[in-house]
Amino acid sequence: MAETTLDLRHLPKARAYAELQVHVDNVLEGIDDPIAEMATISALVHHAFGWLWTGFYRKVDPELLRVGPYQGTLGCLEIALGRGVCGAAAKERRTVIVRDVEEFPGHIACDARSRSEIVVPVFDARDEVIAVLDIDATTVGAFDDDDRVGLERIVARFRRR
Repeated sequence: MAETTLDLRHLPKARAYAELQVHVDNVLEGIDDPIAEMATISALVHHAFGWLWTGFYRKVDPELLRVGPYQGTLGCLEIALGRGVCGAAAKERRTVIVRDVEEFPGHIACDARSRSEIVVPVFDARDEVIAVLDIDATTVGAFDDDDRVGLERIVARFRRR
């Protein structure tokens, strides 16, 4: 299959995520390498929606996330568990949607243009958090429950490992 990225910004989010899910599954069919999957998912999600920053922070020890595959400007290299939006999502084991990053206590600003953020925990088959998917947008209120549902479905592939 010729790998291509889709621009889905013109579609309602629920439909866009459904199309993206099919595309991700097709592109990654037969791939069993979490880094390759993270890199591909980052690229596909980033280009589908035109976000500012899209990528993974991998859990490298019980208290530390380290930048993994991503698309966008430089990201923070390491984030302590519980710190910022990424650390909160990993520690709390739940998706965190931040409507306005200026209103999130302890927000880590890797790019001053970031105005809203969603962070989705990534679980393995043992129900352990192995990473988070972090996405930043340049507008306030860019993310909603459609994003949460769509992104949680996309990263659910790591649970099947």
